[in-house]
Amino acid sequence: MRVALLISLAAASQLVACAKAPAPEAKTDDEKALYSMGVILAENLMSFELTDAELEMVKAGLGDGAKDQSKLKPEDMEALLPKIQTLRTDRMAAALEREKASGAEQLAKAATEAGAVKTESGMVFQSVTEGTGETPAATDTVKVHYVGKLVSGKVFDSSRERDEAAVFPLDGVIPCWTEGVQKMKVGGTAKLVCPPELAYGEQGRPPQMPGGATLEFDVELLEIVKDDAAAAAQ
Repeated sequence: MRVALLISLAAASQLVACAKAPAPEAKTDDEKALYSMGVILAENLMSFELTDAELEMVKAGLGDGAKDQSKLKPEDMEALLPKIQTLRTDRMAAALEREKASGAEQLAKAATEAGAVKTESGMVFQSVTEGTGETPAATDTVKVHYVGKLVSGKVFDSSRERDEAAVFPLDGVIPCWTEGVQKMKVGGTAKLVCPPELAYGEQGRPPQMPGGATLEFDVELLEIVKDDAAAAAQ
């Protein structure tokens, strides 16, 4: 596992090394496969949140290693593996606290918007368009369109972009959704602002959602799916 970590770091840094050079365009299937490999490997560096100077050091190690001219002996690098892990752990902890702080700030701001209500659980519900249909229960299956965003505004998931509404049992999703959608009527739209404890917690769902993320959802409740139709959709 330690060797795999070093290989992953070295491979991921290759992508960083090329970042400032004009990026080649992936045209053939082979080129697209190689490009995909680079993107996947790059995820190994994201949690380190390296500075430009630190990236240069990683690139230097990659260059020397690729030429079998490492300035460190294998046993020296092996001894440094705990340091690498500590660096990653510390950076992730700092990032978590920043994410939680920015989320709390956004949650407080959302609660002051017109028509917004902060519930006892800590979520913020804001009805945008009142529906005229039924209100679902937690045990119902619902059909919705939604757009999910981080507090930065970045979209991490969208049924609208896929042009395919989502169908799911309301008691089988994150607590924020279970609570929030029960406040809607069919045909209505609403904004749900979900603190991490009602979403994906401190672990998040990297790389789409960082740990401790507060999430925002624009939701349209299309219908309450009856038993036969719900079974067919699953």
